[in-house]
Amino acid sequence: MVTKRYQVQRHRQLNPEDLGELPTQLRDNLTQYEQVLALELIQTKGIPSHSLAGQLQGYRALEIDWGQISYRLVYRVYKKPAPRRVLILSFAEHDAAYEKATQRKQKKFMLYTVAD
Repeated sequence: MVTKRYQVQRHRQLNPEDLGELPTQLRDNLTQYEQVLALELIQTKGIPSHSLAGQLQGYRALEIDWGQISYRLVYRVYKKPAPRRVLILSFAEHDAAYEKATQRKQKKFMLYTVAD
């Protein structure tokens, strides 16, 4: 059995807003993406990812192409305080994912749910 290195959390707006707009298959794949992030943040098991700049400096994004549309899953890694965790801010089409993540990161109190 593989031990998770990071606890994965979802921004509270991820479920109602983002998931309802995704194709069913991508919505179903979210658990797999969360499992990848729980184990490996940079290599991401072959799923392309990159560091972000500008207002999202310090954040990363998984690059997910689906049916000729580019999607992004935007997340931030927190190593301290314990436990080490990954907070997923948004999962949407390319531009919308970055816009939502920028808005959500500016909220003073980000409520979240723990992913299974």
